[in-house]
Order: sequence, then structure tokens, then C-alpha cells
Amino acid sequence: MSRRALRRLRGEQRGQEGPGLGQLGINPDPERAREAGPPPPLGDRPHAAVSNRFELIPAEESEDEPLTGEERVDTWLSEQDTTGGNKEGNKGRNKEGAVAEDTDDGQREGEEAEQPDQMPASSNKSRKKKKKRKTKKTSAGDTVEDNDLEDIDSLLERLEDPSGLSPQSQGGFIADSRPLLYVEHRNLNPENELKRYFGARAVLGDQRPRQRQRQYVRSTWLTAPKNTWPRYSKTGIAMRLLDTRRGVQHFTFEHHREYQQLQFKFLDAVESMDPNNIVLLLQMSPYHVDSLLQLSDVCRMEEDQEMARDLIERALYSLECAFHPVFSLTSGTCRLDYRRPENRAFFLALFKHLMFLEKRGCPRTALEFCKLILSLDPENDPLCVLLLIDFLSLRAREYTFLTRLFQEWESHRNLSQLPNFAFSVPLAYFFLSQQEERPELERSQARERAARLIQLALVMFPSVLMPLLDHCSVQPDARVASHPFFGLNAQISQSPALNQLTSLYVGRTHTLWKDPAVMAWLEPQTHEVLRMVEARDPLVQEAEQKRKIRYQSAPRNIYRHVILSEMKEATAALPLEVTSQPVMGFDPLPPLDSIISYTRPERTSHPSNESTLSLFFRSLLPNFNLQGDIRHDGDDEAGAGQDLNQGVNRLMAAMRDMLANIQFQEPPRDDNPEGDGDWD
Repeated sequence: MSRRALRRLRGEQRGQEGPGLGQLGINPDPERAREAGPPPPLGDRPHAAVSNRFELIPAEESEDEPLTGEERVDTWLSEQDTTGGNKEGNKGRNKEGAVAEDTDDGQREGEEAEQPDQMPASSNKSRKKKKKRKTKKTSAGDTVEDNDLEDIDSLLERLEDPSGLSPQSQGGFIADSRPLLYVEHRNLNPENELKRYFGARAVLGDQRPRQRQRQYVRSTWLTAPKNTWPRYSKTGIAMRLLDTRRGVQHFTFEHHREYQQLQFKFLDAVESMDPNNIVLLLQMSPYHVDSLLQLSDVCRMEEDQEMARDLIERALYSLECAFHPVFSLTSGTCRLDYRRPENRAFFLALFKHLMFLEKRGCPRTALEFCKLILSLDPENDPLCVLLLIDFLSLRAREYTFLTRLFQEWESHRNLSQLPNFAFSVPLAYFFLSQQEERPELERSQARERAARLIQLALVMFPSVLMPLLDHCSVQPDARVASHPFFGLNAQISQSPALNQLTSLYVGRTHTLWKDPAVMAWLEPQTHEVLRMVEARDPLVQEAEQKRKIRYQSAPRNIYRHVILSEMKEATAALPLEVTSQPVMGFDPLPPLDSIISYTRPERTSHPSNESTLSLFFRSLLPNFNLQGDIRHDGDDEAGAGQDLNQGVNRLMAAMRDMLANIQFQEPPRDDNPEGDGDWD
């Protein structure tokens, strides 16, 4: 602590050790100074009573030496000019930045009249006005300083509304002033959402003391690096800025030569159909992205969800460390082309991380990642996250965002022609109409929009109603159950592509419709649609013609979304041309117009020239190679012959092991020696 701070804690004034104003000969009122006599003792000196003595320490105290006499003179003269030139301004500043004063006004006036030699202290007060932090008074009257680095828990408590909605979802004033796909950094951390649900103590536990002892790691937004991860080093991935068009920046990932060699080894490991080869590759390069994605799928199939999620987070960390300095996650103006194979890993890692967050119970964080994926390529939407963003918005109670997305994109994207938006948007309006904190006029308008849109959805997609009620375990009334418009014929007559979309929506969002209030709202709307059908409304005929013309075949990004989502209802409806081809987790259904920057070299071995016996043993042992990669160069003929002999020796050793392990089961013997010996 500096000497100036110690003097103030003891109650001393600033000019005691050094020469005062009187000694310098510039006392503004020498007669009053002579009348006042020598300065009183330290304890009897009048000064403003301060309830908290630590207030006298400035916020940014760093000097170790007291101010010199010349500095005090300059400070006093500058204050005299200020007070003489602008008294009203000083009054306003005294009201806003004054130190906590608990004495009455008369005592303050007396101090100003009787202590003219304390002007340096008042100049110090003007310095503190610029540096002082905001203070708040407690119930006991003490003043407590607000810490600028306030704990994130209290910040989240202030931002979180008692109704469970974030500020941007109430009224739409904040959300409307920002871009539609704006991403907030604080919403990318699932721990912030879990703290709102369970509290910081339950989420963090004993992690805070450990973080102080953790080694230095790079700070990232997408994931938080863990102590159990291997030490990060440059992997050979970089990001390059391609061009900037109309304020939109186009980037791409690049693979250096070392990373390309790792990629070739990874493809060999995938073709071997042995996950252990991928594990060996990760031991050599622990941050190879495609290996992490593929091994995560293997762990997920083995029900090791924790390890699968950890591998995805490690892949995201590796990719984020390779970001371009200009690349922004939050602006919504940075683009990545999915046609480039180097960029696909980032899309897939984000999507798989999103799915883990949704299963973990963090829909708000998952929605933020969904917006991030959509902002990377909103025109093409390679993973078709538009089929998912409505579900996450409803789960996160971001109803205003969903309705705004529908209003802004309906004109050029025809979102109403997707079953998920046709049913989720009126459901969002219904939930908005149930919020009592909203004005009555706004609630009534939301009810009208919800009723109109749900009727249009039932007319356009009648095949959704009965499976939705079936998943919700709700028995419809006799009129709805027996009417052919919602019957089995509506599901049979629709195209396979439309059946896939409806099955995906029902299987994913049926839990949101189980609310009794939602079912009570849906019932009269269904009867109104039946009245329109019986009255032969032209809208019904128009919707039927649209269903026949459209939805003939689904685009490739919808198939890719269905494969990644792993919804049983939708996966069963995939066409044969999709299910017949191999689907890899690190690159499912690559685009037909891919932009290839480098190609894999041809394999030196030619399995087609192998003998039948060699192919048979290769099927039993994928790593077995009888020919031993024979080289046809003249200089390597001796080596080729040696490899052939080694291959024959391996084959003979494998045959001996197989014959040694063969055990013949003896036939059952009859205890009757006179029997005919036939087996039963």
C-alpha cells in the first residue's frame, strides 16, 4: 500500500510533510490563516465524517511518493480557474461525484470557511471524482464499492427475468435492433445456462480452486479446454480469407502438407474398419479433427456419451485455435463454403455438439450454436438446421426470435411450406398469448395469429394431426377420428419426401404439444378446419394441389440432416439411393459439386490382382497382405521377394494358430453297450 493511502487511513492531510501553501506564499486569505493559528492536533482536525475509511483510498492508487509543493500549487490554481469559470458545472459534479458525506450542511459550510489551507485536499477530491467507482448504500447505511469484475452469477441473475425469459425475448425491442442471426458469446457456454437452472455452486462445485492451478491454455468461446486433454500444438490447419463481397467475408480452412498426410492415414484407418487404428492415429496427433469426429460416433454407439461429447469438444477447440484473426462468431457476416471438404468438419462438429447440448438439457445454448451454423451459410443451409431451429426456439422459450425469423424469411424462403414452421410458429404465438406480463392488446393479437396459422397448417399438412395425437397419447373425438381428411388416407397419399418431413417433426417436437392447455387450444381449431373442408373452401383445394406438385424429392441437405439427427421415424423413410451407399460420420453425403483442393494418392497395392486365397484371408484379417506390397522396380526385386516370403510365413503361422484352436465336440455316448449306436 502506498504512503498516500496510509496517510489517509490515519486521517492526515496531504500537505503535512511537504511545504504548505502558506510557506509558498500563495495563501489566498492570510488574515484568516493567522486568526486560525497553528493547525490543530491530528485527532482534533475537522474533516468530513466518513463512515467507511477505505473510501479515502483512490481506485487507481499507484504512486509511492507524495505530491510535491509545485504539483499541489498547480492543482490548486487549476481548481481556482475551474471554480471561478463554471460554478454551475461544479455544483453538478459535486452532486454526482461527491464522497459519502454524513454530516449536515452547516458543518460542511463551517469547514469550508475555517480551513482555507485544506484546498489541496479539495483538489484531491476533484481527482477522486474522475476515478471513483459507483457506490451503493446498504440497509445499515454503510457504503460498499461495486466490483467492476462482478461475479458472472450475479450478472446472470440480473439479466434473467423471473418469468424464465431472457430480455431479448420480451417485447422484441432488443432483438429487433440487432441482426437476426446475432450470436452472443455468453450464450455459447452451457455452464451459464446450467447456473440459471441449478445455481453456480451445484454446477461448478470444487472447480474454482482447481482453475488457479491449471496451466495456461488459450481462451476460446466454443468450448472450455480441460486439464485431461493433451497439450495442444499446431495441427497444420489454418484459415484464409478468400474475399469480401457486400460486407460479407468468405473464409475457408486449409490443410498444410503435414495435415494432408494425416488425412491420408485417417482414410486408410477408416477403410480398415478397425477403430483401434483411429485410436493409434489420435495418439500420434491428438487434435486430428476427422479422427475425433469418427471416434466420437464409435463411442456414442458403444453408449459412452461422456467420451463422445469430450471428443467433439476437443475437435471444436482444435478448429477454433486455427481461426483467422478477422473471423467473427457473433457478427453473422462470416461465411464458409460446405462444398470444400476442409470446411465440413467445422459444420459437423458444431452440429454434433449442438445435439449433445440439447440432450444435456441446455436448449438455449443449443439454439445459439444452431444460429451460428445457419449464419455460416444461410443461403444453402448444408445441414438444414432450419428443420431444427424451431424446436430449439420453443424449448428455450425464445418465441419472439422464432416469430421474427418467420416474418423476415417467409417472403424469400417460403418457411410456411415446411411442416415444422407451419406448426411451430402458431404454437409460439399461442405461448406468447399466455404470458400475463404482456399487454392485453398484444396477447389478443397473438391469439388471433395463432388461430389463423394453425388452421392453415392443418389444411396444408393434414397428415401431421393423427400421428401427433398418437405420440401425445391423446384420443381424438369421434368426428375427427372418422373424418377422411385426417384419416389414414392422408398419410398414404402423400409423397415420401413429405412423409419424411412430417415424421421428423412429429418425432422431434411431440413433447411440446402434450401440454393440456395446448390440446385445449388445438381442438376447436381442428373442428374449424373440418368445417372448411365440408364447406369446400377453395383454400383446401389449393393446398391439395400444392402437395401433389411439390415435395416430389427431398434435397440432399435434408437427407444429411436426417442422418445426423438419427430420428427413427425419419430414418426409416430414407430412400434406397441414400441407404444403399456407405455413410461416414466424418463426411455424410458429401455434395456432388465439391471443390477439391488436394486428392489422395493412389494406393500401391492392387487387391483386384490378388488370389482368391489372399482375398479370403484378407476378409478374416483386414491387415493381412499376402503380396506384401510388391514393387515392380528392378532395384527392388530382392526386397519384393523377401516381402513375399514373409507374407507366406505369416500365412502359415495364421493357419497353424487356427488349426491349433480348433476343437471337435465329441458325440454323446449311450451307456447301453448293446445299442445300435445311433444318435438321438
